Amino acid sequence: MNHSVIATMKTFLRRIFQLAVALPVLAGAALFAAPGGLTLANPRVQEAMAVQRTVTSDLLALEGILGTAVGEDDGGEVAMIVFVSTEGANPGEVMRALPVAIRGVRVAGRLTDPFRALAGRPIKASHTAKQTPPIQLGSSGGWSFDLANGYCCGGTLGGLISINGVQHILSNYHVLESDIALGGNGRVKQNGDPVIQPGLIDVGCVSASAQPVATLVVRNALPGFNVDAAIAQVVPGMVDPSGAILGIGTLSSQTAQAFINQGVKKSGRTSGLTRSRVAALNAMVSVAYENECAGGSAFTKTFTGQVVVSNQLAKGKKFLAGGDSGSVLVEDVTTSPRAVGLLFAGSTSYAIANPIDEVLAFFGATMVGQ
Repeated sequence: MNHSVIATMKTFLRRIFQLAVALPVLAGAALFAAPGGLTLANPRVQEAMAVQRTVTSDLLALEGILGTAVGEDDGGEVAMIVFVSTEGANPGEVMRALPVAIRGVRVAGRLTDPFRALAGRPIKASHTAKQTPPIQLGSSGGWSFDLANGYCCGGTLGGLISINGVQHILSNYHVLESDIALGGNGRVKQNGDPVIQPGLIDVGCVSASAQPVATLVVRNALPGFNVDAAIAQVVPGMVDPSGAILGIGTLSSQTAQAFINQGVKKSGRTSGLTRSRVAALNAMVSVAYENECAGGSAFTKTFTGQVVVSNQLAKGKKFLAGGDSGSVLVEDVTTSPRAVGLLFAGSTSYAIANPIDEVLAFFGATMVGQ
């Protein structure tokens, strides 16, 4: 990044500060943890979100800025988080150009590689094995024709939902529906296409070696909507009707809102059962999508109101890895955890999830559970 870009950024940030002075602020609002933690209803969180709404669209137009969220700074204070790309020309200069605070709201820069929809590569693990029906979820799976350009793709069959009493598997748009170009395989996704378990990436790209467990219901969530989500209607007898997830068990039929530092877990195709904590709320981040498996660029989507989870675990392990897309994010409790989000993208530092209530509202669905 050259000096003129840095100068432009500093000028821009000074202008943002001046604009933010006019924002209403909750004067004297106490920093408190609502029951369960810092939720979107917390006054300090709302104050940070007000500043965030004013500056994010302009920040995203700057080189090296990947998005924003509301979380905590290194001192444990509520802050507007600014995600800075490590793949930019000079990320250190971008970090130094960020202000300490805007209108009383602290600003914390966080370095990360760009956020990507996490497609999978072949591995050997229990979550990739072909199960005896009825299968549990949190398993390898995908569109049966997800083969193009010399590659095959897949992800995670995440959870079970009910739409007007009919059970459907829930996963991501980019796992089940993202083939929108004739390109490498000469076809695009269609209603009624088989959804298989395991996914093609775990059966040597040969769909006959997997088993059809559901049929695709095309809903075209992207690029027009704020969820990376897709569904497939269950083939009778092929999926555990309780919605049990490998390593987690049966969920609650109720959902939960995320809060900062909330303990969460997921069960996914690649990394299996992992645990972490919510790092930030109300994230606004951009994610690039391809038009088919290993295909060309289709569009870039800026998501709003997303849940951010720490992706760095002990001993170099990751909470979310390539192929875990479609996993359901749930509370880290032993019995009947409530769903919190639908995981779909990430970087080496952070994982991103759609809030589960927004996903369910898009489909007019409820979680299957106790």
